[in-house]
Amino acid sequence: MKAQSTKVKSAERVMDILELFKGENDSFSLSDIAKRLDMPASSTHQLLHNMLSRGYLESDSLGKQFSIGYKIFEISSICQKNTNLVTEFETIGGRMAEEVNEGIMLGIRAGNQLVYVAQKNPTDPRRFAIQFTQTLPLYASASGKMMLSGLSETVIRSLYPEEDLQPLTSQTITTVTALLAELETIRKEGISYNRGESVEGISCISAPIYNSVGSIIAAISVSIPDFRNTEEVWNRSLNCIREGALLLRG
Repeated sequence: MKAQSTKVKSAERVMDILELFKGENDSFSLSDIAKRLDMPASSTHQLLHNMLSRGYLESDSLGKQFSIGYKIFEISSICQKNTNLVTEFETIGGRMAEEVNEGIMLGIRAGNQLVYVAQKNPTDPRRFAIQFTQTLPLYASASGKMMLSGLSETVIRSLYPEEDLQPLTSQTITTVTALLAELETIRKEGISYNRGESVEGISCISAPIYNSVGSIIAAISVSIPDFRNTEEVWNRSLNCIREGALLLRG
């Protein structure tokens, strides 16, 4: 009975930790969590380690700050199929995919990662499709950079405390300084691009989806293989993404 009681208590503590993120803070240190939940530091450390290993939490590059992990958002993406945004995307994204004859994706931010929560592909089976649950670094994706453009420099630097960024391809942004400069352009233009930065030979266009108070809550994007990317295709896709984002606005 004692072992069973301990397991139940640990499960309750895991839920307590997750519920901390219902507030205003995006991340907490180990000492913050231990203090807020009145837990011993050693027990907190073990729980955090287990949650990190399972993907329910993620840490910054120094392992000091903890935030919600990709696993929560993968689970959330299943639930979100019934939300208004994803429901609307099923219809609007489907029309967009047929219009541009390319894959259309809906993405959200999960810490410093972009998580795709929905996709619509054209009926043409030869067209490009992205794996549904794929996650990418925010700085290496069009939708990810769009999500970052809605954050302050302070928050962005907390996500990336080191100046150097790990490249995925030869085209990926490799410094926070360069990232911040591009985000300024994205804020002015209201559109973001990915030209082979996450996958060689694939270009993307993304636009923001705002909630009722003007915060970016998601981003919609189109992915186009470079061998099909003519000026006509690019301009048609750009216009389509702009219009689709407006239709999906909260």
